[in-house]
Amino acid sequence: MRGKQASQGARRVREFEAFVAGAAGRLLHAATLLTAEAPDGNPRARRLLTLSLAHTYACWDRLQGEDPYVRARTYLATRFARETAWHRQRSLRRDRPRPGGTLAALTAQERLVLVLRVFDGVAEEQTAALLALPVERVRTICDRATATLLHPPRGPAPPAAPAKATAP
Repeated sequence: MRGKQASQGARRVREFEAFVAGAAGRLLHAATLLTAEAPDGNPRARRLLTLSLAHTYACWDRLQGEDPYVRARTYLATRFARETAWHRQRSLRRDRPRPGGTLAALTAQERLVLVLRVFDGVAEEQTAALLALPVERVRTICDRATATLLHPPRGPAPPAAPAKATAP
């Protein structure tokens, strides 16, 4: 009996390692986009990835035909949403400078919807169900985020040059 459990455990570890080898890079990239951190300095994204993979490994035997990538991505997105509490951060201004590249100009909610819809190709209905939002709200958030990225807010106008005095 003990030998059978050991071989099942070894098989489980091999399957999970193969999954991580194939999916960890894409999941880390998604987490980096969500956190709007630089790709070479992304401790929050790496923490999200670690938590997501740990959760996926913990329920590995219960997946029963479910795609482990979907499970890991779902946990990653819900953990990010819970940690940032995006639904309570409406007071954040988009035009406030934040480090982290292009997506840093978006709110956490906009980044989450945009990453799920555009980067991972999750359907509007699935995104809405995952985030407990109406489909129309997901569509609006995605459109607003896309418009912000395509047409970023302009910075302050440059100071006007002083007028030159003319000699009489």
